[in-house]
Parts: sequence; C-alpha cells; structure tokens
Amino acid sequence: MSDLSVLPAASAARRTVPNLLSIAGTDPTGGAGIQADLKSFAAHRGYGMAVVTALVAQNTEGVRDIHLPPVEFLRAQLDAVSDDVAIDGVKVGMLGTAEIIGTVAAWWDELTEPSGTEPSGTEPSRTETPVLVVDPVMVATSGDRLLHAEAESALIDFLHRADLITPNVPELALLAGAEPATTTEDLLAQAEQVADTHNVLVLAKGGHLKDATVTDTLVHPTDDAGGRPSHQQFESLRVETTNTHGTGCSVSAALTALRARGLSWPEAVAQVKDWMTSSLQSAETLDVGRGHGPIHHFADLWA
Repeated sequence: MSDLSVLPAASAARRTVPNLLSIAGTDPTGGAGIQADLKSFAAHRGYGMAVVTALVAQNTEGVRDIHLPPVEFLRAQLDAVSDDVAIDGVKVGMLGTAEIIGTVAAWWDELTEPSGTEPSGTEPSRTETPVLVVDPVMVATSGDRLLHAEAESALIDFLHRADLITPNVPELALLAGAEPATTTEDLLAQAEQVADTHNVLVLAKGGHLKDATVTDTLVHPTDDAGGRPSHQQFESLRVETTNTHGTGCSVSAALTALRARGLSWPEAVAQVKDWMTSSLQSAETLDVGRGHGPIHHFADLWA
C-alpha cells in the first residue's frame, strides 16, 4: 500500500490527463462494470482503458449469464496495456474466480516491482506506482454471495496491494467476519478491523443503511505506533430513486481518477460525493431499461 498522505504527483504531473485502467466485467446496457468505469473516468477528466475479466449478459433487471475468457487472454490484455502505456491509476472490480484473481495479482506485482536493468526505452515511462482502488465485488445488493469460498479467500489476500477499498455494507461485513452493520457505529468498527487486517484505507459507505443522510467515512489503518488518524466523514442527503445500478462501480472509478490527478483522498471523496448526488438526482432524465436504471454520469457536464 502506498503512502496515504503523499499525493501520487509524479506520474500525474507528466500527464494533464491521467491514464486510467479498469479491470472488471462488462454490462452491455452500460450502467455498471467497465462501461460505468469508463464513463466515470471521463467525467473526472481521465483517459479510460479497460481489461475485461468477464463478459456478463445483464441488463437493468438482472444477470442472465456470464462467460469467463481464458486467463491466458486476460493476461494478454493486461500486458498489452502495460507494455505500451504508463498507467496512473487502476480500478479493480469484478474478478470472479481464484484463477482470475491470481492472474491479476501476478501482473500487478510484476508491474510494481522495482525496475531492473532493462535498457532505456523498453518500458513505458513510469516513476510512481499507479493508484490502486479495489471495489471488492463479493456480495450482491440482494445479499447473495457472488464468489465461491476459494475465490473469496484469494480476493481477501489481494487487498493488501490496494491504496483504497470501497466495500458496500454486506461486503464489509463479510471481510470483517460479522453480520451486516445496521448503524454507522457498527460500520466503522468493521471498517477499522478490515483496515488494520489489510493495512489499507477503507471507504465505509453508508448507502445500504436506512438513515436519511448517507454518511461515507474514510477509515485509516493504525500506524506503526498504534495510533489511528481521525476518521473523515462525508455526508449527503439520501436521493430517493430506483436508478442506482452501477453506483459502486462508478464511485470507485471516480475516486481512482481524482487521486491519479493529484487530489488527496479526502478531497477526492468530497468531490465524488457531490458528483454522485447530482448523478442520482438527474438519473430519471435518462430512460434506460425497466429495472434499476443507471445513474447519469454526465449530468453536470450536459447541464
């Protein structure tokens, strides 16, 4: 995990528009997965790229089928991007199986290991480890588990690589080995446990709670001296809408973009909260599907 306070300025400073990679599954109706990530990157002034982990036949009413390309092809996609492009930020979403998670982990470890003695010009210019945000896709909104036990274990082992993880309430509970939180106090206690276990910054999202105000909290792990930086809380009024498809994907991608542009995590979360509120408030101006529709990623821009 990179330093939580120092901005990743070197790579972003070389590029006015950071290069951002989504590693996730697809949504052919465009509301979630890599399609949502690419829209979120663009909405926050980043250049979006995508590597597909799973081809998902889904729409606003649910998932119908999933096809997993061979992991050899997954690795080929990852290498094709990183062999050519200097990456400033990576958002990881749906991975699906232990084999897929292992493939992404091996690629990341090779990408971020100290440079060897390769001749100049053989690798894309990179002076900083890319920002890594992980949206641990483990539990559906319905409460259904999305991963087998082996894949859950592999994903949990992957988390220590991240700078920030963005679990929803049931996912945070799974990571903490507890029942889903029903209060902000319980949510923060679980987030502290997960942050300490994986030495990672946790965005504890309150969207699944029932409060009229949605409170999201940045929870830091304890430092070497056993101290913990103060929690940083961000509040917004709850927007009553059924158009919430892809909110988790979109938030994590937007945070990746802003952090790669050089904002601090608190600055990034504050901006994303405002953007998400606007995107939810304007979602009904879209007419996409008969189920849980997408947010309006470009509401502010189009206005």
